[in-house]
Amino acid sequence: MNTRLLRASPQQLRAFEVTARLGSVTQAAREIHVSQPTVSVHLRELSALVGEALFEPIGRGIRLTPTGEALQQTVAEVNACWQRFESRLADMHGLLSGRLRIAAVTTAEYFVPDLLGPFAQLHPGVEIDLAVENRDRVIARLHDCADELAVMMLPPDDLPLQNLPFMDNPLVVIGPQQHALADGPPVPLRQLTHERWLMREPGSGTRLVTERHFSARGFSPRIAMSLGSNEALKHAVGAGLGLAVISALSLRWGAQRADAADSCPWVRLPVEGFPIQRQWSVVWRTDRPLSAPAARFVAYLQQVHNENPASADWLACQAR
Repeated sequence: MNTRLLRASPQQLRAFEVTARLGSVTQAAREIHVSQPTVSVHLRELSALVGEALFEPIGRGIRLTPTGEALQQTVAEVNACWQRFESRLADMHGLLSGRLRIAAVTTAEYFVPDLLGPFAQLHPGVEIDLAVENRDRVIARLHDCADELAVMMLPPDDLPLQNLPFMDNPLVVIGPQQHALADGPPVPLRQLTHERWLMREPGSGTRLVTERHFSARGFSPRIAMSLGSNEALKHAVGAGLGLAVISALSLRWGAQRADAADSCPWVRLPVEGFPIQRQWSVVWRTDRPLSAPAARFVAYLQQVHNENPASADWLACQAR
């Protein structure tokens, strides 16, 4: 068995890793820029070397078998070992290089590039892979060891994680520009019972925090629609479809665009109990050592927080 497995090629393992992650041979072929039959051949050959099936059909798609799941974890561990070796080799030559694999929840896309830009300029030898997903997908990637670091608001409790908060993330209520509450005093949440509410999709951290906040206050919103992005949420609110809870960070970016056009279609509403004060954190697994690029990025975030904590404006300045 060991002799057979040593004959597994990097191409076979790469084809398997991508197919397992995407759940599709077609998408895997597209990502690694080879034909679909080539990916299928690699998977059949690897399955023959292992001696067991790695995938099984489910509907029109495929899913990992228990053996495939074990191999997926093993491949992730091997890749992480190689990345650490590359980082140590670079350190021996006085250079920081290697690959930084980082995932971020969708709302974090408004500021994570502003963090990565200066870091990349300081360390041009580091290649950065950034995945932007909703909270559920980011957690799945942490389970699969697909990334070393993750930027999120609500870290999961079922993984051994280190958590470094580095920036505030206030959640606010917005409504259409001409809403009756726009210029008034703060109103109790219970007065919004008959309003239509727009929510992020299930699996979103913003939605989870909002639902917990509502539940703690005995408030049952009339949910009219779920949307898959902050931009879709803002457009729907601006179109008069309802109210929404959203990160104030996403409003800053949107307001800059709207101000330029002289027509901001939504407005922040004064509601008691808001903003909901949350924090952005970078998290990583404590049961696996960090590569040199990941450890350096954590130190960089700590420096950002110490120099000017909770300032999104400061982060934006760093990218200029």
